Amino acid sequence: MPFYVLSLTFLKKYFGYIPFVLNLQLLKTHLEYMKIDQNKTVSLIYKLREADINGKILEELQESRPLKFIFGTGRLLPAFEENLVSLNSGDNFSFNLNADQAYGRRREERIVDVPLSIFKNEGEVDENICRVGNDVPLTDDSGNPFYGTIIEICEDSVKMDFNHPMAGVDLFFSGKILEVREPTSEEMSELESSCSGCEGRIHSGCDGNCN
Repeated sequence: MPFYVLSLTFLKKYFGYIPFVLNLQLLKTHLEYMKIDQNKTVSLIYKLREADINGKILEELQESRPLKFIFGTGRLLPAFEENLVSLNSGDNFSFNLNADQAYGRRREERIVDVPLSIFKNEGEVDENICRVGNDVPLTDDSGNPFYGTIIEICEDSVKMDFNHPMAGVDLFFSGKILEVREPTSEEMSELESSCSGCEGRIHSGCDGNCN
């Protein structure tokens, strides 16, 4: 009997050759199924630099605290997600986003004076909140949350900047996909009231309305 036939017979008898072939096919199907796509839960880490690969590091996520989100649900920058389509667990990525693709240009009309009274508690200004450089969570008339940064405190008013902190900045992301899977029922429920892992302004892949 030719050696190669004997080898196949041997593998089939002692190592389950045919099941092994089928398992490879199942593994291939599983890996293809777990590509990043609409409504998949994705966990990833990244290093964010200003402008390009040689730019100043603005943010870095470690595996102990990755960015986790449900893809395609409108919680992240569209251009950020477009660069992740069809990636698998373990894949690395790197890409640029110009300011228009990221958080837009800085707009002077988003720097406004607000009454100092909104920072008062029992008639006294809360200095733990009302201080230059502090990001203050606020809500509009419809109850939608947003942030403003205090840039100046005057006698009767506070000057606040409602531009995103990275408005006007070109960004360069490099990172790795840690996991791609189907979302749990709990994650889908949380999606109704949260950003699915985007915590305020911490994660720069989040869009300007992620709070």
